[in-house]
Amino acid sequence: MSERGVSRVSVSVPPDLLVEFDEVTRRMGYDRSKAIQTAMRNFVAEYKWAHEVRAAGAGALVMVYDHEIRDLEKALTDVQHRYEETIGSSMHIHLDERNCLEIIAVKGSVKEIRDLSQELMTKRGVKQVKLAMVTPR
Repeated sequence: MSERGVSRVSVSVPPDLLVEFDEVTRRMGYDRSKAIQTAMRNFVAEYKWAHEVRAAGAGALVMVYDHEIRDLEKALTDVQHRYEETIGSSMHIHLDERNCLEIIAVKGSVKEIRDLSQELMTKRGVKQVKLAMVTPR
């Protein structure tokens, strides 16, 4: 397939799935082609992040933690400094008197981003780390 133009494809799906897909697509303001392209990009990105160690991409780590846990914020900062080549930016939001949300923009190799995510998750007081990845192509 060339990089220009489009390719037309035909797919078979159960009728009830198509009805549900079209309804969601309509609510989102997409046409069917745009929705399928988006789904395909997400499918490819998920595969790359799950299986291709040398793949590169970008995304965000979303982390919730208890800021009252002793030395946790220092430990999180230390981890982030070790991954300064992978981290582009971060944003900190106070959720309530104990819990904070941190969003960390990442870019680089799958391995580095996975390692960063895993290291953050293992810290006592971190409640959840969710990785949302996209591929630039």
